[in-house]
Amino acid sequence: MSYQRKPLKTPRLAGNTFRAAIAALESPIGNALRDKTLNDQGFAELRREAIDAPLAPLPVLPIGAWTGAEPPLDAIVDQADRGPGFAFETVADFRLAYREGRTDPVQVAERLASVIGELDRHDPPLRFLIAHQPDDLIRQAREAKARLERKAPLSPLDGVPVAVKDEVDMVPYPTTAGTKVHGRAPATSDATSVARLRAAGALLFGKTNMPEIGLTPEGMNPHHGPCRNPYHPGHDTGGSSSGSAASVAAGLAPLALGADGGGSIRIPASHCGVVGLKPTFGRVSEHGAAPLCWSVGHIGPIGATVADAALGYAVMAGRDPHDVNTLRQPDVVVDDLRDLSLKGTSIGVWAPWFDDADEPVVKACRAALDGLTDAGAAVVDFEMPELQRMQNAHLVTIASEMLAGQRATLAHRRRDYSLPVRLIFALAERFTAADYVHAQRLRGLFTERFAAVYEKVDVIATPTCALTAQRYAKDLLPHGVSDLPTLDKTMRYVRLGNFLGLPSISVPVGYDDGGLPIGLMLTGRAWDEALLLRLAHVAERRTERRAPRFHRRLLPG
Repeated sequence: MSYQRKPLKTPRLAGNTFRAAIAALESPIGNALRDKTLNDQGFAELRREAIDAPLAPLPVLPIGAWTGAEPPLDAIVDQADRGPGFAFETVADFRLAYREGRTDPVQVAERLASVIGELDRHDPPLRFLIAHQPDDLIRQAREAKARLERKAPLSPLDGVPVAVKDEVDMVPYPTTAGTKVHGRAPATSDATSVARLRAAGALLFGKTNMPEIGLTPEGMNPHHGPCRNPYHPGHDTGGSSSGSAASVAAGLAPLALGADGGGSIRIPASHCGVVGLKPTFGRVSEHGAAPLCWSVGHIGPIGATVADAALGYAVMAGRDPHDVNTLRQPDVVVDDLRDLSLKGTSIGVWAPWFDDADEPVVKACRAALDGLTDAGAAVVDFEMPELQRMQNAHLVTIASEMLAGQRATLAHRRRDYSLPVRLIFALAERFTAADYVHAQRLRGLFTERFAAVYEKVDVIATPTCALTAQRYAKDLLPHGVSDLPTLDKTMRYVRLGNFLGLPSISVPVGYDDGGLPIGLMLTGRAWDEALLLRLAHVAERRTERRAPRFHRRLLPG
């Protein structure tokens, strides 16, 4: 069967038309309209088909050998080898500046606080952050400075700024997940991922903007305003780790924490021209993350470079007794990124799927693929018909889980959510328990199918998104818009990694005619993040980076 994609028929909605549509969907007579909307997206066919596959309520992953060996963090930073073009400040740059005495964490923190103040004075406001406590930042910086003066750094990350998505608990901030219904009080303890960054000495400087509960792959938040793209402030960042990716691109930090239930690390990394790694399901603990989408959610790093993302991954990953899903993983490994030979590596490409993107995206990603083959990799053709079924099954899964997680607040505060979130919840309320079970059997089916593909290839390559960052529409505020065709192009390639729990990375490989970044995505076998990082580093070394329009440096010189 050839590649097929069913065009979406749903019209774009905004303003009063959007409000009226939501009112109709949520009314007692709205069920027929909800069902028609779902059927137009192919859910009638999904419900009718017979599936001969086991139930897979979680990603089906092999159990790895665990010795507790830790990756050498200093060695990862020592491997930092930026590619041509614009030089983002990296963790290695901060470490060197501190060692040479050119600056210290307190001076960096003071400079960072000044830049954060500039963000909201910008016209229009850039809205990378939704919360920032300068006193807490300076306190951390003083402690880091004292450690460095004693020549006793906690890690190469000691004294280096790191941004954290507002989906994850971090003292002393509330966790609102981008809403006004959650996070009424500050977190009393750090999430495991945050605790590991803090234990490494990172300067955790604020909570980053995100769309409400991370349900849409865009940078629009109705309560804080749109998060704006550092490459062009009139354009979207992608989401839902919007502010995390934008903070890295704008120079506020070389590293940020993101979360990804349906592309939410990789999409904004691609749109903002930085590196985003979604690790294997269960590789990084979800303990302390907002309970949004249990079976498809992942926490991972967004970095200025591959080496920065590799360091963030190495710090956060590992087993955690508070999260049972982390207990089957093997040791965390990061290969030597300086090994630029890909001889013996096979890259799977299904050409019709790969090329189903805007022309500048295909051109840049094809050129990056040529660079990987020049380094010794071999491209292997494969086919995976009926991908639309997997994408619909992912939607059933994530929307049902998010609906379950928000049910208590929806019961009495539905109108406090934005229109795009209410639209998705109105449709998700028409999913049944049988639909959810059906989707988990499809997870079992596609797990078997892709296992057969991965017997022939090491990674699968696609664009990260089928388009570059879109301009924010004039009618976006105050309620947002519904534009399902654009959403489909944004998420066309990313669902595979979430639904099957496989590791996936986005690396910048070029720019469109307007200077907006383009990302190449590589998705590998379970627990094989090391290979993805090495491949991404080869692609990075062959890509000339460009400076964002809004970018600030924290280091002198």
